[in-house]
Amino acid sequence: MTTLIIAARRGLNEIQQWSRRALFRRITIPIGLLTLGLLFPEAGAIMVETISEAYLQVSVFVAATLTLIYGAERIFKFDMAGFLAGHPRLQVPIAAFLGALPGCGGAIVVVTQYVNGHVGFGALIAVLTATMGDAAFLLLAREPVTALIVFGLGMVVGTLGGYVLEAIHGRDFMRQQSLTSAEEAKRRVVSRRRPVSIRALHPVWIALMLPGVIFAIPIAMQLDPNTWFGELAVYRPVTLLGFVGGVLALLMWATYLSSDPHHQYTAANPNDLTATRPTTGSRVISDTNFVTVWVIAAFLLFELGVHFSGADLASWFAVWAPLTPLIAALVGFLPGCGPQIIVTTLYLSGAIPMSALFANAISNDGDALFPAIALAPKAAIVATLYTGIPALIVGYGAYFLLP
Repeated sequence: MTTLIIAARRGLNEIQQWSRRALFRRITIPIGLLTLGLLFPEAGAIMVETISEAYLQVSVFVAATLTLIYGAERIFKFDMAGFLAGHPRLQVPIAAFLGALPGCGGAIVVVTQYVNGHVGFGALIAVLTATMGDAAFLLLAREPVTALIVFGLGMVVGTLGGYVLEAIHGRDFMRQQSLTSAEEAKRRVVSRRRPVSIRALHPVWIALMLPGVIFAIPIAMQLDPNTWFGELAVYRPVTLLGFVGGVLALLMWATYLSSDPHHQYTAANPNDLTATRPTTGSRVISDTNFVTVWVIAAFLLFELGVHFSGADLASWFAVWAPLTPLIAALVGFLPGCGPQIIVTTLYLSGAIPMSALFANAISNDGDALFPAIALAPKAAIVATLYTGIPALIVGYGAYFLLP
């Protein structure tokens, strides 16, 4: 009994220490924004407009898309991992298709199935080439036609690259053994020690999101729904709604008042063996909050950068235009979706050309690179470097061919 008590206390201390470190890092972001707004009122006004714009023009569409995707997954109970293992000849194009889907869920399925020996190296290359990560939601919300072009391009390039590299290296290239040891099981248990989800704010989140979806449609059509409120229009109620919604998402993310921010929502992920599958609502809220935070960061980086520097970023990038596909491809090597969202935002603002967007979309691996690095680091590095080759070819091809 004494041993159990000591172990429980040790586990509690680890959780508390992890919580303090993680909470401190994230909470500095909203505190920093608040301080900046108080010190520079003009910057504060820009932040209100920008956060509202990010919420009403991106976040609400992300939430709607995730609700459809996760809801369909739960209703139809489709086991994509099992299907991949049972159809080896179709693995590469299916992996490319999963990678082209917005978000990182499909890519994570393929990555973990590669580690477990169920799909080949070609499928790994295909999915990492095709995926655009969470940046796809931003592009889909703002320029759906361009998004479809990028998705299709990623599928084609990913499929071709997957077949070619699997023919060169074989299916089992750089594959590690499946993670089934007692030590690995212990590591998974420790890795899942995260603060418990707190869902008290979920109803408030939904209450802001539902009218946000309604107002987002006319905004996407270049209409101002603030004018619908007559004399109250002077207070800009829709803008305030977007600002409050964006701030709530930021605070929930910063204080972990939503689902586990390091989740990997797929049964194929070995880390899920020690965790209870979250509800569809929790997944939508957690993922939307994550995307919202990075979209807000990208929007603010651009708007405040222009405000304080007075620089014309479009003109600056025009001078360095020949290097933008290369820079965008190098940014794509960075793990996670945050840097990729920034690149997509720069494209949408007109600061970088479409060729840079193409290069980044092909080279970036989104959040799928995190489990790849954790489970098969050598294969992850090699596969990431391989995706840079078609990224540069397509990027510079588009740079010289597109007007």
